Amino acid sequence: MTDPVLSLRDVALTLQGNAGPVRILRDISLDIAQGETLALVGPSGSGKSSLLMLMGGLERATAGEVRALGHDLTALNEDALARFRRGNMGVVFQSFHLIPTMTALENVATPLELAGRPDAFERAEAELRAVGLGERVHHYPAQMSGGEQQRVALARAAAPRPAILLADEPTGNLDETTGKAIMDLLLGLRDRHGATLVLVTHAPELAARCDRVIRLRDGQIAGEDRRAQEAAQ
Repeated sequence: MTDPVLSLRDVALTLQGNAGPVRILRDISLDIAQGETLALVGPSGSGKSSLLMLMGGLERATAGEVRALGHDLTALNEDALARFRRGNMGVVFQSFHLIPTMTALENVATPLELAGRPDAFERAEAELRAVGLGERVHHYPAQMSGGEQQRVALARAAAPRPAILLADEPTGNLDETTGKAIMDLLLGLRDRHGATLVLVTHAPELAARCDRVIRLRDGQIAGEDRRAQEAAQ
């Protein structure tokens, strides 16, 4: 068996609140394989988004170990984490986080430029076309619908060809039809680039399209489900 792309061992996250320490996550151990699609589900406050942030090095575990592509994220400083994310991860949020003064093309190309890619604008345009925005490359976020803005965010996340795609409620601000289209695109990105996809969602129909579903409750893993064809192997 190949080494997991993401591996968490006895991970905990405790944050300081006004009334003292708040335990967000505890006793999380989890392996995610290359190319796997995994959904994190559970009630609000169960720790789904916090767990995703730990996987992306956007939040630092207070106990345990988080490894991504063989690197111990808990041992890296902030600069090293930023470099690692830039080269290996794409992150998509419920809020699109586009720069309003930049066109769709510039929003996708700028991170590539910062990473020193000489073909930044060519690759950005190719990714925008891949998500169906070939005619919108020179439009600004305010000129686009919510679904179109999320497509720009997907193109931006996918353009560096990351090994890991993390998506936090990527369809949460969208209607059902647009949300399904965004999920189609996310799975398509996985298929085109071979990325591992981890998705936080409240939508059972979206979670059901993933290879595996991890259920969280009160900051712990409460169970998991696998797609029928995988479980039968």
